[in-house]
Amino acid sequence: MKRPPDVIEWPTGKLDFSGGAIVMGVLNVTPDSFSDGGQFLDIDKAIARGVEIAQQGAAIIDIGAESTRPGSEDISADKQIARAIPVIKQLSEKINIPVSIDTTHPVVAKAALDAGTAIINDITALADEAMTRLAAERKVPVALMHMQGRPQTMQADPSYADVMAEVCEYLIERAKAAEATGIPREYIILDPGIGFGKTLEHNLQILNQLDRLCEQGYRVLIGASRKRFIGQITGKDKPADRIFGTTATVSLAVEKGASVIRVHDVAEMVDVIKVSNAIHRAK
Repeated sequence: MKRPPDVIEWPTGKLDFSGGAIVMGVLNVTPDSFSDGGQFLDIDKAIARGVEIAQQGAAIIDIGAESTRPGSEDISADKQIARAIPVIKQLSEKINIPVSIDTTHPVVAKAALDAGTAIINDITALADEAMTRLAAERKVPVALMHMQGRPQTMQADPSYADVMAEVCEYLIERAKAAEATGIPREYIILDPGIGFGKTLEHNLQILNQLDRLCEQGYRVLIGASRKRFIGQITGKDKPADRIFGTTATVSLAVEKGASVIRVHDVAEMVDVIKVSNAIHRAK
């Protein structure tokens, strides 16, 4: 399988994987995200955190204006735009790394791209054809995620015959569909969706077999930061207390071949990834 290029460049951004995996820092401008909900609703606080994320060594800042935690409700496009766009406009002028927009709404993605966003992160893997067309027209990278069900119900009773086989099959099908619309292969990043319609055992199987997805010829994103399954293993109820458990998933993901690691604790995980990259390159 052809290996993705070390450097991806597009009209509004650039990502360099020549040193190994990179960090995507999470910035949620929501009142109810599972880990940092309410912390960055204030525009000034959100911008300050975004600048801090960049200074701490992240290569991407992922802005979300709608919580997709288990049981969450849909938020209107207008409300997402009101939350995210002022932050994106001001933050984009203060940093020199790409900003991604975490949304399933094409109208939100378009407003974000107009405001300075350079990447679309879609948990429905471009299920809306309008989102696919937008990404192709704007020539921007896309992150495509696997999810069984919807956030409202995805953890009710997730079931798979072979979770990694089914995740791979779905994501490759979505990637091929994206390529067919004109999105270049090197712009496509695949996310197996840790915690999105998966049990503890499913999440562990995905992490253990992550190399199966990484060998498909696309960049792979892992977002396990602070998630519930880590709390189930460690007994840590508070997401902010799951940093050491998160570290184990980050190091393993790098070893298995993941290229983008989405995290809340940026400074700490940048160090983890630097060391993990160095070990991985020393083979």
